[in-house]
Amino acid sequence: MVSDLFLAEDASYTKTEQQIIEFICQNPSSFLTVSISQLARRLEVSDATVSRFARHAGYRDFKDLKTAVAQAMEGAGPAEKLKESISSENSAGLERFLLHQQSCIQKTLDRIDEEAFSKAVTAICQAPSVYIHGKGASRSLAQLLAFRLKRFGKNVCLLPSGGSELFEDLVHAESGDTLITFGFQKLPAESKVLLKQGRDMGCRTILFCSRIYAELDPKDPIRLFVYRGEPEEYHSMTAAMAVLDALVLEIAAVMGESAVGRLDRLHQMKRQYRDQLPG
Repeated sequence: MVSDLFLAEDASYTKTEQQIIEFICQNPSSFLTVSISQLARRLEVSDATVSRFARHAGYRDFKDLKTAVAQAMEGAGPAEKLKESISSENSAGLERFLLHQQSCIQKTLDRIDEEAFSKAVTAICQAPSVYIHGKGASRSLAQLLAFRLKRFGKNVCLLPSGGSELFEDLVHAESGDTLITFGFQKLPAESKVLLKQGRDMGCRTILFCSRIYAELDPKDPIRLFVYRGEPEEYHSMTAAMAVLDALVLEIAAVMGESAVGRLDRLHQMKRQYRDQLPG
């Protein structure tokens, strides 16, 4: 993985350097084609800043860093093999889109931290209450996750998207509860507030995100990485939905009969009243 190039135990990067890392990890192919000046202009930093970063990261110079990235990408697997198919003029719109989503899912699988995934499962299973927040398009993910977890018998609160109404429900959270939010390319202000307040209240926090470099901060919440494409591309929720579904299935497996039993009772109730309440 390209991100492994920057994850040394003693690594400590500035915010600007983290932005450079983020670009490289999200766009490794593009990084290999740009000069140091082109990269600097794109990230709105100086050439000297990029040069210093390469040395700080442990490489002789910018060229040496490029070589390391290229080597990390060798044999990258199915995601890279799909790239040519995705850009082929012979691919129809539907085929091209689905191939791209397949690529996003594969890159998500390549980069997601499985230990973080396991921690997220444990945090949700053990929490007396789970608070879920999503804003904009991510609201649909929050609603689906809340729906699934309620079916397992979890005490779930779907928080408002924004405004001070957030605190009307969050004030009831207690130490040991779990708070989940979504912030892919950019972390919403509401998510920043919720994550900070959650930590202050002793809650475990989970963030679905698309930013690699932020994983370097040990004070951050449990992060579930989702690759949704490069910054200038249309960002689908396909890969995010796949990770969310995998999370739900693993939670069901860990909860066992306490989750399955409730689903059985739900099915029985629907069958009992299907003539009175069809659908």
